[in-house]
Amino acid sequence: MVGLLGGTSPDRSVAILRAFWEGLGETGYGENRNVRIEYRWALGENNRLPDLAADLVRRRVSVIATLGSTPAALAAKGATTEIPVVFQVGSDPIAAGLVMSLSRPGGNVTGVTNMNTELEPKRLELLRDLVAGAKVMALLINPTSRFITETLSRDMQSAARDMGIELHIVPASAEDEFEGAFVNLMQLRVSALVIAPDALFISNAEQLGELSLRHRIPAITQFREFAVGGGLMAYGGSISATARQVGVYAGRILNGEKPRDLPVVQTAKVELVINLNTAKTLGITVPPALLARADEVIE
Repeated sequence: MVGLLGGTSPDRSVAILRAFWEGLGETGYGENRNVRIEYRWALGENNRLPDLAADLVRRRVSVIATLGSTPAALAAKGATTEIPVVFQVGSDPIAAGLVMSLSRPGGNVTGVTNMNTELEPKRLELLRDLVAGAKVMALLINPTSRFITETLSRDMQSAARDMGIELHIVPASAEDEFEGAFVNLMQLRVSALVIAPDALFISNAEQLGELSLRHRIPAITQFREFAVGGGLMAYGGSISATARQVGVYAGRILNGEKPRDLPVVQTAKVELVINLNTAKTLGITVPPALLARADEVIE
């Protein structure tokens, strides 16, 4: 039996769930065929994650998989030292305290990271270069994701200072706070927005893209879905590819392998997606050199 711990909801996690099932299938397992999956969803409320993880431990699942959420991974690790845990995160798993080493994770925890938090300064730079004269920008964070928020806020403020940018930190910890966050951005007169990698923002990427277009705020995040929804740019690793790897590792553990013997996978592929329609609507000219670098241009 597999325990799956998610930070959002199943209807907001369709793509990563499909990828997880595909990965599990590669090792010979299929839901309701030869393995049962116990789902626990925090519905965007990170404070629920420790209790949900503890419930999976009480259910005596064989492995706990966490999808797209550093808080979920930390909650699972904190709930057990015996049941194997496979995480999917966008942060540095060593700095987060999930593993001692990528090559030799040790203990009962391993997983996959696309290190998307490490790309935030690059997103800031891309946005600065594209939005001419942008001197006041903002970073949208989820304050309930404490590790990501503290790390990103510190690193991004430092990067912004080096670029001569005034950076505002704007919080949103639930879907119904997004509209208010964008009103806040307008009041702060920000020229552009960077959206932090977070499970809440992953699952609402299209909505955030629509909001950024409606409020005419050039914005960037890691998720392709954001650019599809009307956001200006996406730059980061594939969330589906890492979810598939979580499924593969969960299946290998069900087949008898130990987490301590499975090195943390760090994905290297980064994709740049540009919504050219949004750029035109915002009056932004995308340089040909940047268009040539893009993996996908939405027109």
